[in-house]
Amino acid sequence: MLGFDLTEEQRMIQKTAHDFAAKELRPIALECDRDETYPVDLIRKGHEAGLISFHFPEEYGGAGVSDRVSWTLVREELAWGCPGLCIAMMASNLAAVPILHMGSQEQKAKYLTCLTDPQKPVLAAMAMTEPDAGSDVSSIRTTARKQGGRYILNGRKTFITNGGIADVTVVYCRMEGSKGLEGMTAFIIDGKPQGFSMGKKEEKMGIRASHTSELILEDVEVPEADRLGGEGEAFLLSMRMFDESRIMVASLALGIARAALEIAVEYAGQRSQFGKSLNKFEGISFKLSDMAMRLDAARLLTWRAAWLATQGKRMTKESAMAKCYAAEAAHWICDQALQVLGGYGYMREYLVEKLCRDSRIFRIFEGTSEIMRLIVSRELYRN
Repeated sequence: MLGFDLTEEQRMIQKTAHDFAAKELRPIALECDRDETYPVDLIRKGHEAGLISFHFPEEYGGAGVSDRVSWTLVREELAWGCPGLCIAMMASNLAAVPILHMGSQEQKAKYLTCLTDPQKPVLAAMAMTEPDAGSDVSSIRTTARKQGGRYILNGRKTFITNGGIADVTVVYCRMEGSKGLEGMTAFIIDGKPQGFSMGKKEEKMGIRASHTSELILEDVEVPEADRLGGEGEAFLLSMRMFDESRIMVASLALGIARAALEIAVEYAGQRSQFGKSLNKFEGISFKLSDMAMRLDAARLLTWRAAWLATQGKRMTKESAMAKCYAAEAAHWICDQALQVLGGYGYMREYLVEKLCRDSRIFRIFEGTSEIMRLIVSRELYRN
């Protein structure tokens, strides 16, 4: 039996996230976008509101909320407030996921507990992408060489959120001498050991409030105790992890799209031309209708994938569909909102211009739209 009503707990989580976004994110969104930064106490506030690590197991300081639909609700609301600030808040979770999936009990107790501490919020980063390894992760060149009871890491990572400013970094490498995906192994880098440094800080088109940079590894020593899983096991474990993370990216796109639609609806209802409000013109009203339909379709795809994940069911195809459609719908909806606002939409002092820039990255990161279509096509022939 199908149902689309949110539970009381889900509505409470949604309201908490929306109130936080309206109070803490939306008022500073344009300023943080312009300055390419975010308030130093934002992470602490997010933890205190219970919006960052609420899905972590209780034994590691989280609230143990395993319902993935609730996860999507939080991200949609925070992205509605500001996608860049939302990513800045949630970036540490991207690194926490491989620790949750691949880490030993000792690693989880050590690292996840510190990531949930609201008094001393610890930043984390996940480093997989490289200059020559984006969609094709088999091209990773960063190497790990076993030497006694430790590993020596060498390479360069790029486009890393929290790169160089994180306290904990999960780095994906290839075991020295291995080929393709067979040797992919993940490591936890604790702090900033010798040889581990930040390269160029990227100047981005959108989501500018979040920190993105290169990472440089030159003979970085990592204890064997900080290897995640076994040697060569990281690829298959990470692919399962990405199925879930793509649902969360789709949720961020929903927040952007909804913000743009709301602005367009309000503007069209108030702006008068030729003696009547814009929403009375068929050309505008049809545009708003199409925006609303695409947003609802994207949300339903996202909720379905989230429900499947909660049930422990395979959702590789469904998460790819949700991520691809929501990302493309968000960019289209933002562009239509700008058109509705006309010249005002093009000005940087209004939020729509920023949302248009923010929306573009969602067709690229966590798997491009082209890769999502390849995944869907492959899944159609899987059986």
